[in-house]
Amino acid sequence: MGRILISGRTGQVGYELERSLQGLGEVIALDRSQMDLSNLQQVRDVIRRVKPTLIVNPAAYTAVDQAEREPELALRINGEAPGVMAEEAKKLGATLIHYSTDYVFDGNKDSAYLETDPTCPVNVYGSSKLAGEQAIQATGVTHLILRTSWVYSTHGKNFLLTMRRLAQERDALNIVSDQFGAPTWSRTIADTTAHIVAQSLAAADQQAWWDGHSGLYHLTAKGKTTWFGFAEAIMAHASVTKKPQLTPILASEYPVPAQRPANSVLSSQKLMETFCGLPNWQDALLLCQN
Repeated sequence: MGRILISGRTGQVGYELERSLQGLGEVIALDRSQMDLSNLQQVRDVIRRVKPTLIVNPAAYTAVDQAEREPELALRINGEAPGVMAEEAKKLGATLIHYSTDYVFDGNKDSAYLETDPTCPVNVYGSSKLAGEQAIQATGVTHLILRTSWVYSTHGKNFLLTMRRLAQERDALNIVSDQFGAPTWSRTIADTTAHIVAQSLAAADQQAWWDGHSGLYHLTAKGKTTWFGFAEAIMAHASVTKKPQLTPILASEYPVPAQRPANSVLSSQKLMETFCGLPNWQDALLLCQN
């Protein structure tokens, strides 16, 4: 077992990864003050100092609407920094696990997106994340790029916590009902990552194992819903005395700076056939809320 470097330890996924990856190596989890992805030289310096055998990068610029106003910063953090990590990992003979997004697609497909489907992001955030994928792939480093969607957890900023807060403040809420996706608990992402790393450690030849499994995978909970359906499920188990009235609306009735894909459903069949199963989104949400 080697040294595992995790970025963004205070984020939704980073927080869970620090727990899930314990026992699979010497875990070194850093926050933005210790490794700021907007400072590319600092990223290089940290990796060269730590000399990890595995880099796990959940850190990202995730403010989708704000990214429309800060495209250069979003690109540096989401696009350029992963490329720097990949370059340094390649020099060390290390592996990189990186997380990407459903927003690399335009949302016009009628069925779940496969890893082989052409990308076409419709906002700055999606474009910056796609640039990160491409930068990693261009280096030839051994890697896993794990695309996920609609991430939530019990800390940070996410739809689950927003709904819980608004339930205390408002009598009625209008929720978009014509965008589809799979809500995915950050712990599902972290535990699945740990399963994959554990499988690599069990291999007789770890480098050959990583070489054979390197590539792009979708990692989301099974099933699909809308933001309205997600909100209904949250409120069904919310511990509030008075629950607000939920009204479905169209995305066009709730204008935001960044366009969202209408269909964000990703097929995780490749990952499940290669590594391990994934829970239904409703089951994971129930576990998260209990």
